[in-house]
Amino acid sequence: MSRPWDVDPSAQFRRRLGRTAAELGDSRDRKDCPDIWELTNGDVAIIGRDVTDLFSARLPSGVGVGADERLIVIPGNMLKAAKPDIEDV
Repeated sequence: MSRPWDVDPSAQFRRRLGRTAAELGDSRDRKDCPDIWELTNGDVAIIGRDVTDLFSARLPSGVGVGADERLIVIPGNMLKAAKPDIEDV
């Protein structure tokens, strides 16, 4: 059974959405900080803290994390800073 959407492993990183975690005051180290990137195929890659184990028991009804998925968290100010870079559909 195929999924309606799946990751395109050939996609490349096109551009950062928003500002760096350091610019937002959320990180001092460039090696392990949250980030949001648009990929060449239009998908979005998000680097954040893996909190799957911490949050899985508290997921709302009807929400699930697949075996090959992880629930991640990024700072709210990072998503807000990316809003101007995200096109309206």
